[in-house]
Amino acid sequence: MAVTSFHQPVRWMFSRPNGLLLTTCIAALCVALPVLVVVSFVLTGVSDAWAHLLDTLLARYALNSLLLSVLVAIGVVSLGVPAAWIISFYRFRGRGVLSWLLLLPMAYPAYILAYTYTGVFDFSGPVLTFLRDINAPQWLMEPLLNIRSLPGAAIMLSLVLYPYVYLLARAAFMEQSANLMEAAYTLGQSRWRVFTRIVIPMARPAIAAGTLLAIMETLADFGTVQFFGVQTFTTGIVRTYYGFGDTVGAAQLSTLLLGCVFFLVIFEKASRSKVRYYSDRLRKLNQTSVTLSGWRQLIAQILCIVPVFFGFLLPTAILSYWALFYAELQSMWSLIANSFFLAGFASLFIVMVALVICYANRLYPSKWLNHTTTFVGLGYALPGVVVAIGVLIPFGALDRMISEALAPFGVSPSLWLSGTLVALVFAYLVRFLTVATGNLTSGLSRVRPSIDQSGRLLGLNQFGVISKLHVPLIRGSVFTALLVCFVDILKELPATLILRPFDFNTLAVKAYELAGDERLIDASVPSILIVIVGLVPVIWLNRSVTQE
Repeated sequence: MAVTSFHQPVRWMFSRPNGLLLTTCIAALCVALPVLVVVSFVLTGVSDAWAHLLDTLLARYALNSLLLSVLVAIGVVSLGVPAAWIISFYRFRGRGVLSWLLLLPMAYPAYILAYTYTGVFDFSGPVLTFLRDINAPQWLMEPLLNIRSLPGAAIMLSLVLYPYVYLLARAAFMEQSANLMEAAYTLGQSRWRVFTRIVIPMARPAIAAGTLLAIMETLADFGTVQFFGVQTFTTGIVRTYYGFGDTVGAAQLSTLLLGCVFFLVIFEKASRSKVRYYSDRLRKLNQTSVTLSGWRQLIAQILCIVPVFFGFLLPTAILSYWALFYAELQSMWSLIANSFFLAGFASLFIVMVALVICYANRLYPSKWLNHTTTFVGLGYALPGVVVAIGVLIPFGALDRMISEALAPFGVSPSLWLSGTLVALVFAYLVRFLTVATGNLTSGLSRVRPSIDQSGRLLGLNQFGVISKLHVPLIRGSVFTALLVCFVDILKELPATLILRPFDFNTLAVKAYELAGDERLIDASVPSILIVIVGLVPVIWLNRSVTQE
C-alpha cells in the first residue's frame, strides 16, 4: 500500500475540520482585522473633525513625519555604515569589544533615551545650570535649550535605531569579495573611491533594508515625539481619538500612516528591481583586513565609541545614578508583576499560535498557505497606534452587542473585551506574530521530515508531534522567539497605553506618565528595568553575529 507523504498537499485536508489550517486562517484574519477596519472608515465613515484636521493639522503631521523620517535616515546611515565599514575592514585595538558594543543601543526604546537626555540637558538640568554659572556663550547653550524639538527627536531615534543599519551593512561587507577591491587598487583607485564606488553600491540592498526598518520604527514611534512636542501622525491619531473623541477621524489618520508604511516598502523594492548584485566569494572582505595603529587607530576607535557612548553607556550611567540615589521607589513591585505577567502570557500565546502556523506550513505546503502566512507577517509593519485603533473599534462594537444580548437577563453593560487584557493580547498577537514565526520557521527547517512521519507512525497526533518532538528539537528557536516577543511587548508603548484596562499600569506606561508629569528622575526606575530586560536578546544576538 502506498503511503502518502505528510509533506505533500492532500486532497481531503479541507473535507474535515483541521485545527492547523483553521488556526492559520484565523491568525491571518486577526492580522487583517485592524487593517480592514481602519481602511473601511475611509470609505464609509464620516468624521466631524476631519475638516478641521484637513485645514489646520494634516499638513503639519505629514511634513513633520516626513522631515523626521529623512533626518533619522541620514542619522542611522551616518552612524551605522562607517561603524560597519571600520569593524569589517580594519583591525585595531578594542575591535572585538566594539563590534558587539555597537549593538547595545538596540536595548533602548527611543522614548527612554528622550527622557534621560531631557533630564540632563533641559533648562533646569545640571549641564545648562553649570553653563549658566560659568557664563558660557549663548551659541553653546542654544542647541541644548532646543532639545525638545524635531531635530532632538531625530537624534534620539537615530541613536537607538542605527544598529539596524550597522548589523545589516556589516553582514553585507563581510560577504563581499576582496578581489574586486584589489583590482581597483591595482588600477590606481584610492581607498575612498573604492569604498564609494564598489563597497557601498554592493552593500546597497542591506543598507536600504536597515534604513527602511529605521524609518518604519520612526513612523510608528509615539513616546519620543509626544514628549518632545513634535506633531506627527502617531500623536495626531491619539489626539484625535482622545482629545476630539472622533473614532472615524483617528481611523482615517491611521489609514494615511498605513499608506506611508506600505509606500516605503513598495518604493524600496521598486528602486532595486532592475539591479542585480553578485559576488564571486573567492576571498571575502574580512580576509584582507588592514591593521591600524597610531592616529588612524584612534580615529577608528572614536568613530565606533561615539554612537555607543551616547546611545548606551552615558544614558545607562545617568539612569542608574538617578535610580540608586534620587528616585522614589513607589509601587514598583506591582508594575513589575503586571509587566512580566502581561509580557509572559502574551509571548507564550503568540509562540503557541506561531508553532501551529509553522507546523501547518510544514505539513501542508501549498502556495495558498504560504501566501496566507506571508500576510500574517505584515502585522509587524503596522505601527502600534494603528493596531490599537484597529482593535479598539471592532472590540467596542462587540462589547455593545454582548451588552445588548445580555440586557434581558439583568446583566449590566460592561467592556467585556475592549476594557480587559483580551484586546491588549490580541493587539500584541497582530503586532508581533511575525517575530515568532520567523524564528520558528528557521528552527523547523533544520528538522528532518522523517521525524514527523516517525512520530505519526508511533501513534502521536499533530499536537503530540509538535509538543513531544519538534519543541524539544528546536528549543533554542522557541526560546529565542519567546525572549524577543517578551522584550518587544515589554517596550511597546502606544498599543499598551491605548488598550490597557483601567488602573492597569506597566513599566512602559509608568515611565511615560512620570515623564509627562516632568518627574524624569522617578521615571528612571521603570526605564532602567526595561533596558536591563532589553539587553538579554541583544546579548543573545551578539553571540551569533560576532562569531567570525
